[in-house]
Amino acid sequence: MRCFSCGKPIGDKWEEFARGVKKGEDPKKVLDSLGVARYCCRRMLLSHVETIDEVLKFSEVGRRRQA
Repeated sequence: MRCFSCGKPIGDKWEEFARGVKKGEDPKKVLDSLGVARYCCRRMLLSHVETIDEVLKFSEVGRRRQA
């Protein structure tokens, strides 16, 4: 994944960012420790929503109906 604004690759930082925030760390400190300095890149990580688990539920239901 790349930042939509500047094009910098940031996908490799998502796992560590999510892990740190889940532990209860301050998102600002996690982003600082990862070296994400640009506000556009920070926005990409802060506003990301994991939807794949929700989408997969609908995919499984569709497969069951076709069988």
